[in-house]
Amino acid sequence: MDLPYEQYFEAMPCYLTVQNRDFKIVKANQRFSSDFGDYEGRYCYQVYKHRSEKCEPCPVERTFQDGNRHGSEEIVKALDGREVTVIVQTTPIRNEAGEITSVMEMSTDVTETKLLQKQVHDSRERYRSLFEEVPCYISIQDRNLRIIEANRRFREAFGECYGCKCYQRYKHRDEECISCPVQHTFEDGQVHRSEEVVTALSGERINTLVYTAPIHNALGEIESVMEMSTNITPIRQLQSQLESTGLLISSISHGIKGMLTGLDGGIYMVKTAMEKDNPARLQKGWGMVQRNVQKIRNMVLNILYYAKERQPNYEIVEASELVDEVLEVVQPKADRNAIELKFALAPEAGNFEVDHKALRALLINLTENSLDACRVDKKKDEHTVTVGLGGDEESVEIEVNDNGIGMDQETREKAFSLFFSSKGAEGTGLGLFIANNIAQNHGGHIDVESELGKGTRFVVKIPRKHDDRSNGAARNETGVTDG
Repeated sequence: MDLPYEQYFEAMPCYLTVQNRDFKIVKANQRFSSDFGDYEGRYCYQVYKHRSEKCEPCPVERTFQDGNRHGSEEIVKALDGREVTVIVQTTPIRNEAGEITSVMEMSTDVTETKLLQKQVHDSRERYRSLFEEVPCYISIQDRNLRIIEANRRFREAFGECYGCKCYQRYKHRDEECISCPVQHTFEDGQVHRSEEVVTALSGERINTLVYTAPIHNALGEIESVMEMSTNITPIRQLQSQLESTGLLISSISHGIKGMLTGLDGGIYMVKTAMEKDNPARLQKGWGMVQRNVQKIRNMVLNILYYAKERQPNYEIVEASELVDEVLEVVQPKADRNAIELKFALAPEAGNFEVDHKALRALLINLTENSLDACRVDKKKDEHTVTVGLGGDEESVEIEVNDNGIGMDQETREKAFSLFFSSKGAEGTGLGLFIANNIAQNHGGHIDVESELGKGTRFVVKIPRKHDDRSNGAARNETGVTDG
């Protein structure tokens, strides 16, 4: 009759062996014998792993050495060829003198558990791969709008930004956006959509279509929100010219109406002043007429420029002549608003090959933008706008500096966007957009430096000579008309 401990030994739901100091199996339970076969006179590593030498490291050996329990995870091979993953635990067996005579090794089959773990791991890896490689920007945000996770495309465009507030990273704002789809999702648990303009690390402005979705915890509570942003900049850039022109006309109709009203008022004052022989009233009315005629003229030129597409008409232009032409247009506006207007023409400015009318429009737009920035600045007693022309053998450089109201970072990044204006109802959002297009169509660019309350500096750099190879692929929109 089996002793109770022997019954327990056989009934244990695991593989049990007793090994001597030579690592030979001196006893094993039925489960072990069934799965691994005959063990008598054989070493454990021969039976378990079909090896010719002891495993390194060996938990049985360590127990013989220090008398402590030891554990490991191993892969062994059964009689039928199956690989079995086991968790091994060893414990010493002592004689009456307390000496370790053998070691019992208990191996628990965890193959199914390991398989499930692998499946879970593989599933996580698949979802992680999808998360990383999906062709849009994805961020996970907490209730404080801090980014706690982001995919590869987001990190490449906006940097490693864990812990940053989304509006700081996306829009360089110091405060939360007025209408935040992430906050809306936290509030009602629904999917929300918006269209945003964000700025990448490179300074590139990106139009995005944004969707937000809630992420729930085990209790069904919203613990975070996933924001998915698709880059739709190419779509915006490929909008038809007809649609853009229609939007332009719609957006500026109110401005045109106001200008015509102002023109009517000036004409009325001129007429009544002549009837009453009132020179002061006549001068005031004539000033109103001039201002509104100039506004209408500038707006019409901008509309014509944006609406037409044709090859730039390159010709040799003298820098001094260009300065004189621009000065003739912008000096009256500077005088009316008591703004000092300076022109600095460097000897190296010389002449250059450009579309004369287009570059003239660029310079006028930048200068008038600076004059407006000074005009609306009520915090300074004196204002100055300085226009400089210089360059080198390869390029022409134009600088327009002012000490007006300046711009914060978000405004700077949107300055060259179509229809964006920081002047409210007074601006059409066309001037800087068109100036930037002119520079780009000449193979150049415009950089802007500005600080709120201190002023703005525009720097235009374009090639001194026209090169068909560098401009052939550009969008041809330099057909500016003098009217």
